[in-house]
Amino acid sequence: MSLLVVGLSHRSAPVSVLEHASLSTDAQIKLLQDSLAAEPATEAAVLATCNRIELYADVDKFHAGVAELSTLLARHSGVGLDELTPYLYVHYEDRAVHHLFSVACGLDSMVVGEGQILGQIKDALALGQELHSAGRLLNDLFQQALRVGKRAHSETGIDRAGQSLVTFGLEQLAAGRAVEAWAKDKRALVIGAGSMSSLAAATLARAGVEEIVIANRTAPRAERLAEILTEPGGTGVRARAVTMGAVPGELTRADIVVSCTGATGLVLAADTVEAALTGRTAPLALLDLAMPRDIDAGAHRLGGIRFVDIESLAEASADAPMAADVELVRTIVSDEVAAFGAAQRAAHITPTVVALRAMAADVVSTEVARLEGRLPDLDEKQRAEITRTVRRVVDKLLHAPTVRVKQLASEPGGAGYADALRELFDLDPQTVAAVSRADLNDTDGVGRGRV
Repeated sequence: MSLLVVGLSHRSAPVSVLEHASLSTDAQIKLLQDSLAAEPATEAAVLATCNRIELYADVDKFHAGVAELSTLLARHSGVGLDELTPYLYVHYEDRAVHHLFSVACGLDSMVVGEGQILGQIKDALALGQELHSAGRLLNDLFQQALRVGKRAHSETGIDRAGQSLVTFGLEQLAAGRAVEAWAKDKRALVIGAGSMSSLAAATLARAGVEEIVIANRTAPRAERLAEILTEPGGTGVRARAVTMGAVPGELTRADIVVSCTGATGLVLAADTVEAALTGRTAPLALLDLAMPRDIDAGAHRLGGIRFVDIESLAEASADAPMAADVELVRTIVSDEVAAFGAAQRAAHITPTVVALRAMAADVVSTEVARLEGRLPDLDEKQRAEITRTVRRVVDKLLHAPTVRVKQLASEPGGAGYADALRELFDLDPQTVAAVSRADLNDTDGVGRGRV
């Protein structure tokens, strides 16, 4: 295993850099394609959220891999390599596994313990599978990360330490009041109909807002979200869909605005927000969860609004209390990293063991055929008994050393046992490689999408 991750996040880079480095879906696809075309990488996956961009790859050379992946991130993010490099972090092999498992548990999130990251990891895996850029290592890694994240949430109280970015943002807007009391009977405008906007709409509905207006570039998606919000047995909130062209008018009637689109430019300019303040007696609450930002940062200077964006959330989250369960999650992560490493190392030697046993079977077949030539008078029953006896002897001789070598190979530093086995028994490297390819083809697609 030569797993490498190069990335940047809210912990390593200011929001201004993250904002410029954000990747659209098309850019992620091109990044993965170019990563596979690069010499050091045989597999690749990209995890891109509003506060992190990480490129995972299976590489055969560490330094060349770091240089190539850093260059690719800079090229596809549109940020110069010299500007991006100071904010990049690098993790390799077990440290890379530890990093992703920590991310999956919400330990590295802006809001510690939040669960949305699991959906984003699942999306990253799905994209890698769709493009066939995620091979055995990254499929195993990302699927295990999802299981580790779910385990952390089910076995500990990490949920008490964390919450969604939406909830945290609304708490900042409520400024010390309970969100339910603050939001009750207000009108909300949600711009966007993706996963984050849908979560925002659902959260606002549960908080007791009177009406939710959904604005989106694609009308059917906005209409579908409005239908879901008003389904029988729900919160009873009124919801309707509008076009993006109706946003300025809806802004004048809204009390709360949550925006999270995939737009590359501003959705709400400062002068649009200022125009909506005319004649208003109650303050306008703005929550911008997009990266890059949807709402003009100049709106911070306007009176009569309360404006929370990713940057201010990052500052607020630095003071958020940590639950005692965080330490339990860290223990889970450490245990799972050790188990994952052992499984990968054991899997690495399996093709060599299979090739050894195949060679032994060939030797048995050759020697039995030679014996039959020397002793042509043996009947069928005698030949069968001799063949079984020789095979039992070979199997017994190989059993203990092959079991032991698998155990040794699963331990840290055990990667060299496969090489030693090939050298001791003069195994053909091409035969071992053929076993590996056959095994990979047999499992290609198996388990994909299952978490």
